[in-house]
Amino acid sequence: MTSMWLPRAMGVATAAYGLAVTARPAILLEPCGWSPDDRAVRAVARMAGLRDAASGLALAAAPGPGAMRLAITVRVCSDLADAVVLGTAVRGQRQRAKAIAVTAGWGLLCAATAAATVRR
Repeated sequence: MTSMWLPRAMGVATAAYGLAVTARPAILLEPCGWSPDDRAVRAVARMAGLRDAASGLALAAAPGPGAMRLAITVRVCSDLADAVVLGTAVRGQRQRAKAIAVTAGWGLLCAATAAATVRR
């Protein structure tokens, strides 16, 4: 028997964060040292927020262990890609370590929930 409440909770948390960033891009932009006043930068933050919301909802609603593992894989790959992209974008700035830690941290937390999808 598997216990998928933990990955589902992570999916809900991810979706909530994504919706929050979509509504208020400064949540993502200010910690990276970017101005939320730039319309193009806000648009990119909203795209990332909507991607996080969609992948989080997929994780929360996955019907079984196989679908759950696929959703976890997509979520982890997205977070690790964010760590690389944001880490590169803020290279040389004091916010770099925080940007990498937060994005990679979300990915690692999500990856850790995969153990809950294994039959016991």
